[in-house]
Amino acid sequence: MTATAPSIFRRTMGAEFDRLHPMLRRRFDVGLGTAEACVGTGVMTEIRRGPWWTVPFLQVGRLRNILVPDVGTDVPFTIENYPYRDPLGRETITFVRSYDIRGHRRRFDATMIDVGGRVVDYLGTHQHLAVDLELHADADGGLVLRSDAQRFYAGPVGFPFPMLFSGRALLRERYDDAAHRFEVDLRVTNERFGFLFGYRGWFTCEWLPATDAPDRLKPVRHERRT
Repeated sequence: MTATAPSIFRRTMGAEFDRLHPMLRRRFDVGLGTAEACVGTGVMTEIRRGPWWTVPFLQVGRLRNILVPDVGTDVPFTIENYPYRDPLGRETITFVRSYDIRGHRRRFDATMIDVGGRVVDYLGTHQHLAVDLELHADADGGLVLRSDAQRFYAGPVGFPFPMLFSGRALLRERYDDAAHRFEVDLRVTNERFGFLFGYRGWFTCEWLPATDAPDRLKPVRHERRT
């Protein structure tokens, strides 16, 4: 489906957006223009983390729903992409992944906006970390997402976040025509310490009418700075 007003992903990717698989185009066309949300349900076939010394780093991320320290296989999960207009007037898309592993409820919280032709991904419950994203279509119509520069914001404090203490994400998403499902693979690495966290899995989607997101998916605070 093509949005009445282009989605933030269509706007930022430009002509590359049309190279995506049709199902990926529909999935990433969610927005206020289409008045649709996309809710995926599936299985994380593998959740991995780096060596034992990465656990404290991941535990800190867990406090704000940014990273998690768990590992597991065949873990059911959901991903919820809802559009809404935030209190600052910006069109925003939720990317909230939720799962339950060995009795622990876990979430990855992210909200994305378009800032002058680039996607900024606010991570966590309080939008403390703003990350620039690069999105491209691969030769097979899959989506390749890479994280770039990061900035930390808390109260009056704001500074470029040192990549020595953070991770860069590489996410690949494709659609399997034979299995009729989306497949996803995420790796988060640190430039000095290597692999930190990752998962791979699959999910199917349903599209729902929506021009707002449930409060449970919205961040506790919205950051003005990008």
